[in-house]
Amino acid sequence: MSTDGHTSPLGPPSESKRRQLAADLRSLVSVSAVVDQSAELQTYAYDASFLTQLAPHPPDAAVIARSAEDIMAVVRYAAERGIPVTPRGAATGQTAGSVALGGGIVIALNAMDRVLEIDVPNMQVFCEPGVVHAKLNEQLAPHRLIFPPDPGSSKMATVGGMASTNAHGMRAVKYGPTSSWVLGLKVILADGRLIETGSVGSRAKQSSAGLELTKLFVGSEGVLGIITRLRLKLLPIPPARAIVLSVFDRLENAGEAVQAVFGGGISPSAVEILDERCIQAVNIYRPRMTLPNAEAVILFEVDGNPAGVRWDAEKIADLVRPLARSVDWSDEPSRIAALWEARSVVGAAVGVLRPGSNRAYCGEDICVPVARIPETLRAIQDISAKHNIPIATYGHIGGGGLHPGHLIDGRDSDDIRRVLLVADEIHDLGLRMDGTTTGEHGVGASRAPYMAREHGPALDVMRQIKQALDPKGILNPGTIFASEASAVEIPINAEAAVGLPANAEVDHG
Repeated sequence: MSTDGHTSPLGPPSESKRRQLAADLRSLVSVSAVVDQSAELQTYAYDASFLTQLAPHPPDAAVIARSAEDIMAVVRYAAERGIPVTPRGAATGQTAGSVALGGGIVIALNAMDRVLEIDVPNMQVFCEPGVVHAKLNEQLAPHRLIFPPDPGSSKMATVGGMASTNAHGMRAVKYGPTSSWVLGLKVILADGRLIETGSVGSRAKQSSAGLELTKLFVGSEGVLGIITRLRLKLLPIPPARAIVLSVFDRLENAGEAVQAVFGGGISPSAVEILDERCIQAVNIYRPRMTLPNAEAVILFEVDGNPAGVRWDAEKIADLVRPLARSVDWSDEPSRIAALWEARSVVGAAVGVLRPGSNRAYCGEDICVPVARIPETLRAIQDISAKHNIPIATYGHIGGGGLHPGHLIDGRDSDDIRRVLLVADEIHDLGLRMDGTTTGEHGVGASRAPYMAREHGPALDVMRQIKQALDPKGILNPGTIFASEASAVEIPINAEAAVGLPANAEVDHG
């Protein structure tokens, strides 16, 4: 096994050692389940990433956790023996960040899915990491409260996973990323200790007491600790919403329109772009949508009090109209729902552009300055043409986040070879445009090789923090920090690459 570069890989354990590992784990846990059958462990060999479709990595054992006490016992056991431990939520991530690249134990947190308390007067909620985002908001709705971060995979993504990757999503342009809404955590460290961040027992919405450990763990992707409870800040549900549909014949005008809206003093709650291929895909996938054919459409959403919403929507229309082919807005719930449905099905719809294809989730999450989005979109299409891989791009243009969707025949080894080149060039593009290789999905293993270039000497500081909290390197080896575990040679395995069906929809954002 590998422990993130701290020791040499020892290779896979023997079957007898696996059986002993499972037996030891069963003796440690009281309410959790231990999985050790080979067929069942294959379930844990994948997330939604293309990397794991090419090279699945089953763990030596998996623990379906149901209590913090069980997790503490497992982590202490693993720390004593230098066994890698990989926390895992719903596995909707697209970066190989929740699979056991170095072998060892996967701790699945999705069964820890209780909403523990809704504190209405203080507008916060206490919950376990396995709570699914959409279900959390369903439970909050009767109290007229909402947890604002909104990943595109709301019906699948867990709040623990959102915190782990500091998920952003469609409404981050106004409400910020997940980190803005996490007040405190309970975290199990690499030695098995349990700590509480944000002040023990606190229900305050803010604090200046000591180092901000909550934000240290949010976005750390499980390399510093395992989240077992979250204290989340809530917001009253805005009483009104409106949506503005703007259609552009030139990508450059679309980028200028976003700048015009912000320059006009408007703060939309969401700003989403669909490029020409995405429009075509949606119209094929949902013919009743009838989106107008154009180089791009942008959806601007505003929320707040009814009078303010109408004023904002009209103002956006006025600001955008000189740049757009057409603009219209609506505060009718049915119209808003129909347009957001068009946006929500894009991840599934792009597959129809190349019948028989499946989407390769790699190089799927760059973020660039808003002013450079048109240039970036054109560059993505140049990369598409260069490698003969169809790419449909959409994303959160208000924050600069773009999601290129690469369509390949997973049975064609040359398609696989070329899409890996595409992903590399798109990551490079994100950095060349003064942006980042990942705006919201996280680093995982797939982007670990780019971190030295992206962060420079700051990556060494991150390593020092990792070393201080996890000196044996057992937590999620291969994630964020490139190592033996993440430098796995990827076989061109067409059979393994078929992976997700063409209509799988697992987008974050």
